[in-house]
Amino acid sequence: MAKEYERVTIVDHPLVQDKLARLRDKDTASPMFRMLVRELAMLEGYEAARYLPLKQVDVETPLATAHCQKLAIKPVIVPILRAGLGLLEGMLDLMPYASVGHLGMERDEVTHLPRAYYAKMPSDLAQRPVIVVDPMLATGGSAIASIEYLRKQGVTYLTLMVMVAAPEGIEAVLAADENVRIITCAIDDRLNDAAYILPGLGDAGDRIFGTV
Repeated sequence: MAKEYERVTIVDHPLVQDKLARLRDKDTASPMFRMLVRELAMLEGYEAARYLPLKQVDVETPLATAHCQKLAIKPVIVPILRAGLGLLEGMLDLMPYASVGHLGMERDEVTHLPRAYYAKMPSDLAQRPVIVVDPMLATGGSAIASIEYLRKQGVTYLTLMVMVAAPEGIEAVLAADENVRIITCAIDDRLNDAAYILPGLGDAGDRIFGTV
């Protein structure tokens, strides 16, 4: 059983776990892998959106006035390039009104440290809730660097959504930022000597884009 962490939610719905099992399979080809990532993003995105602020609105139905709630502020989805792009379409299927920011963080294969190479965000980023998406949370280096960048832009509401996480990455992110929430489909066993998640699902970016 995975260790429990504060500010970490494991989405253990049967459909999520079924799709995750298919995603892990080494024989799953890129087209199916991309589809599964998109579907998982939609399912997991419901949980990632749980704490988005709401506002009261009146809606006229065909019969009467209904007192309803809508999202108070449209969220911003920030995929960490390049693998995070695989989750973007699923999130936009779920929230088509969301804006998209792009943040390029790549891992140096020798040092395993993040290296930023691109950032493009909405001008009102600081006033909006942000959901950062990336398939894997391994060492936590890229996630921490991304969170630090967004905090410097004034972001206060921030959620990190991944599909698979290592305990080392979770602990590093939680220690680095006292307010971020993490949403994941699974907490795996550990990192190997090359800083890849075990059992994991391989290099998500390569499998999404067919560059294995």
